[in-house]
Amino acid sequence: MLQEIIALPVEDKIFYAVLVFSWTVYVWEAYLAYRQRKVYRTTMHVPTELGKIMDSETFEKSRLYQLDKSNFGFWSGLYSEAEGTLVLLLGGIPFLWKVSGNLTARFGFGPEYEISHSLVFLMLATLFSALTGLPWSLYNTFVIEEKHGFNQQTLGFFLKDALKKFAVTQCILLPVTSLLLYIIKIGGDYFFIYAWLFTLIVSLILVTIYADYIAPLFDKFTPLPDGELKSEIESMARSIYFPLTKIYVVEGSKRSSHSNAYFYGFFKNKRIVLFDTLLEDYSPLNQSGEKEPGTGEENEAVVNESKSKPKNKKQGCSNPEVLAVLGHELGHWKLGHTVKNIVISQMNSFLCFFLFAVLIGQKELFMAFGFHDTQPTLIGLMIIFQFIFSPYNELLSFCLTVLSRRFEFQADAFARNMGRSSELYSALIKLNKDNLGFPVADWLFSMWHYSHPPLLERLRALTGPKQD
Repeated sequence: MLQEIIALPVEDKIFYAVLVFSWTVYVWEAYLAYRQRKVYRTTMHVPTELGKIMDSETFEKSRLYQLDKSNFGFWSGLYSEAEGTLVLLLGGIPFLWKVSGNLTARFGFGPEYEISHSLVFLMLATLFSALTGLPWSLYNTFVIEEKHGFNQQTLGFFLKDALKKFAVTQCILLPVTSLLLYIIKIGGDYFFIYAWLFTLIVSLILVTIYADYIAPLFDKFTPLPDGELKSEIESMARSIYFPLTKIYVVEGSKRSSHSNAYFYGFFKNKRIVLFDTLLEDYSPLNQSGEKEPGTGEENEAVVNESKSKPKNKKQGCSNPEVLAVLGHELGHWKLGHTVKNIVISQMNSFLCFFLFAVLIGQKELFMAFGFHDTQPTLIGLMIIFQFIFSPYNELLSFCLTVLSRRFEFQADAFARNMGRSSELYSALIKLNKDNLGFPVADWLFSMWHYSHPPLLERLRALTGPKQD
């Protein structure tokens, strides 16, 4: 058997190595998920140390919610892995490349128009991915999220939202990809430097314009009304020299009762975005089925009275708790976590483009995936970034998860040093409850997957000795 493997052509070795590694990762992930599902199934009662944090009713709700999500993740993950394997085994990638070539040829674009050919291929590939993923997304939204009281969307709203997302994605993806391919084509021996600089510029532009021009296509953003909360946020920002220019509330309740908050912007133009579901005094989910007047999409997004009511008593956090949450988020900025993440991301991007430049000339890589007579640049990007770099990407992902947990503890400590320890303590409990987070985790699953520390660890750190 070993001799037969050694005797295989290089391209066959590459192909089977990719498949073996892909299934190895899947089996590892499935094993971790199994360990966590075992925790969901066997932890039937609130542990003693959680008695003052979570009542038994909420504990059971979160247990069942996370168990349903885990079961769904198992089947959707198995389907995704099987689909990917079949695509590779049946030659789906070269087949789609051939189909896209036939389409471009009908419009008078021959083989020399590789970029046009690549864009058609990319559009067909993303369409295939969107269509095969749609049933899973529908089930997740209208069965699991609906069952546990989080979904606020109608089917019509969901489908229009999906079409809008696909259209916006194509409007961004196709021009950026065409320019990237063009840069690689004309960049000479040092094209990897120009390609990296281009992707850096694009990422900075997208981060800058996302909340102002892209996100409002899907959700309504309104300035936070003048009042105590706005004044307190502005005062807190000034106290740490955070260059805050605007504060928005996003109508997240239109699609889900999950809550969040974030900031964005560069240099002296920072904005804070609060989900309406985060604000106890602002969330429409705390209304007793009252509906604001509206027409068209607004009415379609509003569901019946029983669905409008919060499932876990009152939704969101009080103003002092919101300030504590923002103290945590501002801690990420003050401690340089955002800049550090950008630097790490760009160092990784540069390394990947450099290695791509080294590997792109290897014909065996293309032959391994069914491209014997041609070596399209887009296919090379896909093969190298998605398949050849898979082991490296897995290791990097784990390291970034570990780093993220460290950053979260530091941001919590920053909020604590601002004198908001007790408010953050209660806010974390409320957010965990509102989002039905399960506070008990298998240690190995947690270590591999949790970018945020488990709830109990964060609460202990908030009440323990102060860290420098």
